[in-house]
Amino acid sequence: MEKIIAYCGLNCAECPAYLATQSGDPAALERVAAEWRVAFNAPEMTAESIICDGCLATNGGRLADYCGMCEIRACALERNMASCAFCADYACAKLESFLAQAPAARETLEQLRAA
Repeated sequence: MEKIIAYCGLNCAECPAYLATQSGDPAALERVAAEWRVAFNAPEMTAESIICDGCLATNGGRLADYCGMCEIRACALERNMASCAFCADYACAKLESFLAQAPAARETLEQLRAA
């Protein structure tokens, strides 16, 4: 499967919510939501709230509730950046806080910066 690199460096194509959405499998969406309710201490999370076409989705693309309110995504869009890797303020406090929890995303961004 082709990579879909979000602004923060995550690969949306590996996200369970994205995969369940793209497969059109409501049971898979519910399983992911059930797992994430526990993992993220989010008892209000529903299968509908995680339907997602990926962070880069625009023009009617669906975003999971969290992705739709992500500060990193909003900042990249405001700055018209294809990725945080190309931002003059790379590794700002907002991004750095996220990357501390997502080493694979940091590695992806570093690879983009080096290319």
